[in-house]
Amino acid sequence: MKISASIYSTSRDLEQVVRELDNHRIDFFHVDCNDDPKVFDDIINIRKWSKTPIDLHIISKTPEKYFPLLEKTPCDFVTFQYEDLPGKLEIPKSIKGKLGIAITAASEIDVFEQYADRFDFILMMATIPGKSGGAFNKDIFRKIRLFEKRFPEKRIHVDGGVNGEVSFILRNMGVYASVSGSFLFNAESLGFALLNLKTLENESHFLVKDFMFTNGEVPILKPGNRSFENILRNIEEFEMGFTILADENNKLEGIISNADVRKGLLKNISKLSDISENDVINRNPITVNENATVVELIRLVKSKKFPISYLPVVNNENQVTGALTFFNLVKGEA
Repeated sequence: MKISASIYSTSRDLEQVVRELDNHRIDFFHVDCNDDPKVFDDIINIRKWSKTPIDLHIISKTPEKYFPLLEKTPCDFVTFQYEDLPGKLEIPKSIKGKLGIAITAASEIDVFEQYADRFDFILMMATIPGKSGGAFNKDIFRKIRLFEKRFPEKRIHVDGGVNGEVSFILRNMGVYASVSGSFLFNAESLGFALLNLKTLENESHFLVKDFMFTNGEVPILKPGNRSFENILRNIEEFEMGFTILADENNKLEGIISNADVRKGLLKNISKLSDISENDVINRNPITVNENATVVELIRLVKSKKFPISYLPVVNNENQVTGALTFFNLVKGEA
């Protein structure tokens, strides 16, 4: 995941901040424009000091006045705050860079639909736009899952309250970039804070159930519906590489993954028509409790001698409540 440093989250000299961030190989400079065209004076200076991409966030009820400025001084990413727009925004083709719409926690992802043909990404605001130091709104996790399902070809940026723990969750969910301000600049060491955003800090405030795929979002098969064909169709339909088996009371009975299917096929290659769930099911899968913290989750994953691609999530009664996948961590960050 890319890290975009919110340069106005500190009162330090701008050139000093830019050069220090570049020394630590920051991915982007995030520039908040609270309806102030003078911001472009800073952008021009940043261009003199650095080649790092600029991530501009415009919050204005009259966004069209920024079009000439953007034509003269292009930015790599340009985001417009949806709630401040007087109507649908039409961007001239002369404006270069990737375009995005930012939404607050009060808006749903549906608003992106009207911009999907022209815009490249959505910026989800987890705190109040343009203000630094707020706490992360965990409802953003739900919106990320919904957006990825509805607009799989578009990227997701997140701004507000991003610390080491939140950064790990966002990376795991496939978020392309996160904006960090207070966490970076209030740390004793900017380099150590940036490392935490790329890995994980020791503190944990979120639980697995805050960001997992919930029931309805994950493939689950109940008894009586487990022909080999149905198993394959369920895995294929959800495109997650597995299906969970649960009884009528939703208690976990096992998991069937792509790898389990391959093993079952090889084992029964001479009698494929006779394959049943018993030939492909893993009845003792690794699971995680829905109330486990992020730190406990990572300790669980690290304790295993084999890579874990997904985990069924259960409650204290061993009932399935969701699942986690680690596909985005495994595939890397393109």
